[in-house]
Amino acid sequence: MEHMTFSEIVNAVQGQVVLQGDYDNFNEISTDTRKIGKGNIFIALKGENFNGNEYIEAASSKGAVICIIDEIKYKEDKIEKGTTIIKVRDTKKALLDLAKAYRSKLGLKVIGITGSNGKTSTKDLLAAALSSKYKVFKTEGNFNNEIGLPLMIFKLDNSYDIAVLEMGMNNLNEIHRMAEAAKPDIALITNVGVSHIGNLKTRDNILKAKLEITDFFNEKSILIINGDNDLLSKVQSSKFSICKTGMEDSNDFKASEIELKESFVEFKVEENGKKHKEVFHVEIPGKHTISNSLLAIACGKILGMEYEDIKEGLKNLQTTAMRMDIIKGKNFNILNDCYNANPDSMKVAIDVLKNIDSNRRIAVLGTMGELGEESCKAHKEVGEYAAKNGVDLLLTFGEYNKAFEEGFKVNNKSKYKAFGDYSEGVRYLVDEYLKSGDTVLVKASRSMKFEKIVEELKKNNL
Repeated sequence: MEHMTFSEIVNAVQGQVVLQGDYDNFNEISTDTRKIGKGNIFIALKGENFNGNEYIEAASSKGAVICIIDEIKYKEDKIEKGTTIIKVRDTKKALLDLAKAYRSKLGLKVIGITGSNGKTSTKDLLAAALSSKYKVFKTEGNFNNEIGLPLMIFKLDNSYDIAVLEMGMNNLNEIHRMAEAAKPDIALITNVGVSHIGNLKTRDNILKAKLEITDFFNEKSILIINGDNDLLSKVQSSKFSICKTGMEDSNDFKASEIELKESFVEFKVEENGKKHKEVFHVEIPGKHTISNSLLAIACGKILGMEYEDIKEGLKNLQTTAMRMDIIKGKNFNILNDCYNANPDSMKVAIDVLKNIDSNRRIAVLGTMGELGEESCKAHKEVGEYAAKNGVDLLLTFGEYNKAFEEGFKVNNKSKYKAFGDYSEGVRYLVDEYLKSGDTVLVKASRSMKFEKIVEELKKNNL
């Protein structure tokens, strides 16, 4: 927050100073009193199970010099002399408004990334690709919502050349509000699938929500999209430039000479019909990795990089934990992809499983959330996809076991098992089913906490 004055903060959040403290300086933004440090600005957010306004006295005692509140829940005599309190209408909006004001003072370029799946992998690929020429900041973990995104913006300063910011959403207008704060110069959209269709009802609405990332674009802004996606391929604009990438001939950047290996992919790039000699090697398996890499490569070219530099940068790839992690064990392999799940990413993970050199292929799958009326159909389709793509055993947990089984059993003689208890399922795998050289895919929505299954399997595979 080194670039903002106190009056700029008050104006940005449209606040009223209700208690003036005597402080010297302020530094970082915090929304968690457990992590507050001396000189912090504390923003009192409200959630389903907590109200930050109730922790103002604690924040003050820990050294917060400014507290931004939307309810008065403190006693003035319990507030330290060094704490100033600003009251606003809505602290969640104030967080975004303050991030917007801070962003406007920074001289770096912002690249926004969204899509139904592949956002985090693309973020990691893009940050790596750009790293050989630029100093790059990227969203940490899954700080990609209306609270996480502004907290990432506050970590920026002018020592960075580029910020790669991930934007997720559950509903319309969420990405709009994040884009207003982040003001991306370039945006990448990985795809439009059925994630969050339970809230948004149609894929056209999902597309509309994703395109909100361009709501604050100007004529110099550039949108880079996966042109192989049926809905994205039709996107047009007279207000800004569009670049399309993918494996089909109609794209501006196209992959050719593709090699899909057990733990990596390799390919060359054709730019507007001209094939380039560089072979891109990316240490993430699966065809989807090529789609995501092309978005990153196109962005690098747009930012003035040479293919050789982008190729060099991709060697610095650092992936976010629990995403498509291949764990080679003494007896069997584990494909850990239990960070999140939707129908598209389930199919992608099954594709990766199919390409792994393996004795037999086992898929341990769980519930995919936020699909609304599409839930039964989507789980059945994933079951069908597993059956058609070489899964020898499908083992499922959760409320859609019947739908998984229905899809998997269509014209398929492979084995299906369902369990209510994780330990029981792992015990079956370890004691009765798994043999040397088998590979187990573990994947479900984050709420299922499937990392517990991965840990149990690892204990039995040392």
